[in-house]
Amino acid sequence: MMRTRPLKVALLGCGVVGSEVARIMTTHADDLTARIGAPVELAGVAVRRPSKVREGIDPSLITTDATALVKRGDIDVIVEVIGGIEPARTLITTAFEHGASVVSANKALIAQDGAALHAAAVEHGRDLYYEAAVAGAIPLIRPLRESLAGDKVNRVLGIVNGTTNFILDAMDTTGAGYQEALDEATALGYAEADPTADVEGFDAAAKAAILAGIAFHTRVRLDDVYREGMTEVTAADFASAKRMGCTIKLLAICERAADGGSVTARVHPAMIPLSHPLASVRGAYNAVFVEAEAAGQLMFYGPGAGGSPTASAVLGDLVAVCRNKLAEATGPGDSAYTQLPVSSMGEVVTRYHISLDVADKPGVLAQVATVFAEHGVSIDTVRQTGKDGEASLVVVTHRAPDAALSGTVEALRNLDTVRGVASIMRVEGE
Repeated sequence: MMRTRPLKVALLGCGVVGSEVARIMTTHADDLTARIGAPVELAGVAVRRPSKVREGIDPSLITTDATALVKRGDIDVIVEVIGGIEPARTLITTAFEHGASVVSANKALIAQDGAALHAAAVEHGRDLYYEAAVAGAIPLIRPLRESLAGDKVNRVLGIVNGTTNFILDAMDTTGAGYQEALDEATALGYAEADPTADVEGFDAAAKAAILAGIAFHTRVRLDDVYREGMTEVTAADFASAKRMGCTIKLLAICERAADGGSVTARVHPAMIPLSHPLASVRGAYNAVFVEAEAAGQLMFYGPGAGGSPTASAVLGDLVAVCRNKLAEATGPGDSAYTQLPVSSMGEVVTRYHISLDVADKPGVLAQVATVFAEHGVSIDTVRQTGKDGEASLVVVTHRAPDAALSGTVEALRNLDTVRGVASIMRVEGE
């Protein structure tokens, strides 16, 4: 039976995503009512600049007092799209205390304080949903949390930042340098005026923490994620990758250890074979590859950012939370029963592609090979070119602990015959 009294929704933030959420709630009101089983009503919108014209939103709903809005007591669901840690964290916990469930797109907050927020939601019998926090419109959290709830996920490997993928794809396809590709991304609106969060991997690291925690049922915080940006990737690196039949992507990688006793989460640029599905992800798109014991290999692909895609994920959560409200129930919450430790990057088993500038004389290769052997790192392939006393030596290793590989590189720097380490990059996706 359809309920006639509407469920009241308050919106915290009305920027690109928030305004699109409000628009869809209005234009698709009848469909949302049919899907939920009750009407939904936009009951308030908290903003910082009330004078700004917001098309399609009743001006009487606009307020600058977000705290008063979440304390009203008649709000059923709060949609938080303001981002950042504070005041979002306090507003969300206050919403729980005053009877509202929460839908959020706040990756930084969930990665940093997800456990505490989930605990607050449970304490007050409310929902906390955040599908939009990870990859825009791409369904990831719900499949990991619900569809694969009976399976064991061993690895999550993905491109979870559209800005960096656009830049790297431009470098790959046009031969542009990093700065040139970044300038193009900025001009087209794919990169912020300050792109640090994207290009230095902070955005992807927050998403990796969320994905790892859900996939492995353990606590993974932002500080647990190894992070390396992509600003040092060069056109020469892409040339080397092409010679190996690879391309370069900024990857978020979450893995369960082979013995099942720990997990790792990391973000860094890596070479991946052109045969891997992630290699063909172009432009500002995202894609995530999930490996589970029973389900096998699954790939999720689509637009990972932008107003409409992110609003789509927010509205999906809103429908689910509203349905739960009508059923007087809550959906799946935090699942961290495994309490697995998060290993350091040094313990991760990886492969390296190392390009060295060396003296072009007899015995250099033997010296380099000795250093690898002393650190217990096996060499897969070596390529050497040179003339006029200068040479380039490219070494690709077999898999080894990252600490051993890092130690090898430091030892190579100390060889008299090594003039410099031109580039170092991990190789993934075998």
